[in-house]
Amino acid sequence: MSIFETERLHVRRLTLDDATFILALLNDPAFLKYIGDRGVRTPGDAQAYLLNGPLASYAKHGFGLLLVTLKPDDIPIGICGLLKRDVLADVDVGFAFLPEYVGQGYAFEAATATLAYGREVLGLKRIVAVTSPNNTNSIRLLEKLGLRYEKMVQLSPGAPEIKLLGLNF
Repeated sequence: MSIFETERLHVRRLTLDDATFILALLNDPAFLKYIGDRGVRTPGDAQAYLLNGPLASYAKHGFGLLLVTLKPDDIPIGICGLLKRDVLADVDVGFAFLPEYVGQGYAFEAATATLAYGREVLGLKRIVAVTSPNNTNSIRLLEKLGLRYEKMVQLSPGAPEIKLLGLNF
């Protein structure tokens, strides 16, 4: 069941049935480089990631990372959604796509709809994003979405500093 859709995409909640896709996405070299190693190496690890991450977020907050699929065949191409991290005051938007779907406007399309969902359905007044300072593609996309650099932050003690960008509605 779609949470929302765009001209080319269906966006829905992740389920345990998406473990194979999550395993591939979380082990993509770009994901590992820019987002981080989540230690997901097996289908069982992927199911645990889904249970403790997106599915737990749906239960706790009513939102989380969502699966992005291509119309009309519902081919999984990435994830995009809203996260509420304990270490950040605001909800943040996040996204990751398989390499063969990067550079075709899918991330922008999904993230634009995600921001609208946050504003119009969830009633959020502000959304932020965090990204590695050397992830120029992500930064460029976030700026195209209207987010602006605010400051450097650490998500955990000893973690590298990353950029925080924000958007007020």
